[in-house]
Amino acid sequence: MSENIYTFENEEYKHAYRHSAAHILAQAVKRLYPDTKLAIGPAIENGFYYDLDTNETITPEVVEKIEAEMKKIIKEKLPIERFELSRGEALEFVSKQGETYKEELIKDLPEGEIISFYKQGEFTDLCAGPHVDTTARIKANAIKLTSCTGAYWRGDAKNKMLQRVYGTCFMSKTELDEHLERIEEAKLRDHRKLGRELDLFATFEEGPGFPFFFPKGMIVRNELVNFWREEHKKAGYQEISTPIILNEELWHRSGHWEHYKDNMYFTHIDDVGFAIKPMNCPGGMLAYKRKMWSYRDFPARIAELGLVHRNEPSGALHGLMRVRNFTQDDAHIYMTPEHIPAEIAAVIDLADRIYKVFGFSYRVELSTRPENYMGELETWNMAEKALEDVLLEKQVDYKINPGDGAFYGPKIDFHLLDCLERSWQCATLQLDFQMPERFDLEYVGPDGEKHRPVTIHRTILGSLERFIGVLTEHYAGAFPLWLAPVQVIVMPITDRTKDYAQTVADNLEEMGLRVATDYRSEKIGFKIREAQMQKIPYMLVLGDKEAESGELTVRKRTEGDIGTMSPEKFTETLKQEIANRI
Repeated sequence: MSENIYTFENEEYKHAYRHSAAHILAQAVKRLYPDTKLAIGPAIENGFYYDLDTNETITPEVVEKIEAEMKKIIKEKLPIERFELSRGEALEFVSKQGETYKEELIKDLPEGEIISFYKQGEFTDLCAGPHVDTTARIKANAIKLTSCTGAYWRGDAKNKMLQRVYGTCFMSKTELDEHLERIEEAKLRDHRKLGRELDLFATFEEGPGFPFFFPKGMIVRNELVNFWREEHKKAGYQEISTPIILNEELWHRSGHWEHYKDNMYFTHIDDVGFAIKPMNCPGGMLAYKRKMWSYRDFPARIAELGLVHRNEPSGALHGLMRVRNFTQDDAHIYMTPEHIPAEIAAVIDLADRIYKVFGFSYRVELSTRPENYMGELETWNMAEKALEDVLLEKQVDYKINPGDGAFYGPKIDFHLLDCLERSWQCATLQLDFQMPERFDLEYVGPDGEKHRPVTIHRTILGSLERFIGVLTEHYAGAFPLWLAPVQVIVMPITDRTKDYAQTVADNLEEMGLRVATDYRSEKIGFKIREAQMQKIPYMLVLGDKEAESGELTVRKRTEGDIGTMSPEKFTETLKQEIANRI
């Protein structure tokens, strides 16, 4: 192996590097607390973690001790060696170590599966690998344990709660420091914190995973929906609404029962089983079947802002990012096979156009047939090729994500990159030959015969709630003017100019702007600081001079004092900024 492969530009090496750091973490814990039982310790984006069953409460002080021990192990330059055992030998080996979680993992492996271990010094762990060749590969000054949280074994709330220690590591201290700075910035941008401070949204103990939106948050949400509707109308979509609760039989027909029932909520009406929809697709199929379609009606682009509910584990819930109910900006495109390339390309263009408004860049993945796929292999191969051909034709850079397609079709996923270069999966486009078959969808072709349509399932924003959470963090709560809950705040310097301030505020409201006033008997500097804290884009500071001249002294959130201007010029400036969604 040449040395130039030992960089993070090599994704395989980066994964092995961080996976090896997880083993070093486990070895350090076993040295310090020998009775600890090990669960799993994978590499993840930007780092690694290990789930531990220990009687020791892992406090910040304990984390420091573990990190110091990890650095000793790195400096010991221990070779990392792989070996294999038979199933019986492997079970005996981990049983002697008292590693009950590893026993369970081995028992769950299919017969004939290669069972491998990795050894470094006195420490050995069950692992498929790969790993680096020595602990010395990990840079001791570029590794950091970041936090400890609870995690159920195998993500199941019925199992024991373990302690999960997270860490991050890089190839240099500079890279680590930059990453830690981004973590601190992310804490300041945390949408849960900003949601409370700006009075936008929240969740409560009485409804974990079920978000509340308050008046200011509803403004952001409604402006986003207005923008979504505007863009979809221009793109030739019609909008529908389907029920939240539908008969249980429908979900058997769609295939969701077999593939998704553990994530669904159920109820009974008149002793008949019903399901609360986790997805909009089956309702969209019923809406299509209400009438007979002609090939002349195609492509039929049908959109829905559909409220869905999913039974997420409590430990996975996270603000607006992972919730139990959310609004999906869904659409189903019904078409003939000949329409497939153009419609895929149009969805990609729509996503690109919408994301650019918010300043997002993105990366694209093509997810292929999963193990539990529905339908014929030949159809899947044709669908995957159709998606890939369009990506190649449009010269879109993409990565293959093998086996991660939906159970009914392959998909293209868009991962947004925010201002901190964090990735968020939002848009998805799925090409589906299966549900039209299951629902017996038809159209009349040019030959007068009935044919089966092809369907694209797609979403652009993804979950509306999650997208608002991403936007909140991307902008650090400082929404652009067109989205800002309060666009202008009017602040008289003294009570003498209160009447003039109210006239200005009334006139701006009549022009369609969202205006607040601050008439408190506080110093103007204090009012300005508070307006900045509330991240209001424009502030009007009005004293005797302004009241006499009829002009406005304007402050901008991003630039400070920008001088005086007439009310007409100010209004025109803001209306232009809103219209252009700057």
